[in-house]
Amino acid sequence: MSGNPAGVDNTFRRKFDKEEYLERARQRERDEKDEARRGKDRGPPVQRQPLKHRDYEVDLESRLGKTQVVTPIAPLSQQAGYYCSVCECVVKDSANYLDHINGKKHQRALGMSMRVERASLEQVQKRFESLKKRKDPATFSEQDLDERIFKQQQEEEEKKRQRREKKKEKKKEQAGLNEPEDIDPDVAAMMGFGGFGTSKK
Repeated sequence: MSGNPAGVDNTFRRKFDKEEYLERARQRERDEKDEARRGKDRGPPVQRQPLKHRDYEVDLESRLGKTQVVTPIAPLSQQAGYYCSVCECVVKDSANYLDHINGKKHQRALGMSMRVERASLEQVQKRFESLKKRKDPATFSEQDLDERIFKQQQEEEEKKRQRREKKKEKKKEQAGLNEPEDIDPDVAAMMGFGGFGTSKK
């Protein structure tokens, strides 16, 4: 026989009290039911407006190129970066600021959901009509387009001709500078030179 007395637990395995864990599970279920009841008592969820177009221009360039003294004790609105007065936070650069004002947290603070209102047929037709009225009444035809292309080609040819004429004038000027002026050979011999060393005449 082994040297272990009878009734001693020497298996070193953890034993679980099933009754204790069953009681914990029941208690957790009761707590979840209570929370669900409390959630229902809060009332209906807040109805938020659908997303709308922004009716103002986002100011990203007003402080561009300006210097500012930044202190750690300054209020949020005067710290470096872009301040959002709705969420009361400071964002460090313009890309993150745009992400913030288009994001869920900011839109929720404004009272909007992230859903877009579905447009009706009448709204779409009205929008098309307003865009047609806003569009320039003069419509383009193929003939107008051909005329514009022809005019543009003529202008380009005229510019090329003017450039060629300028180049010819410059060449004539430089050729005139390189040619020696009419100097009397007797005077040139007296001065000690016969020419400027060019073989061209």
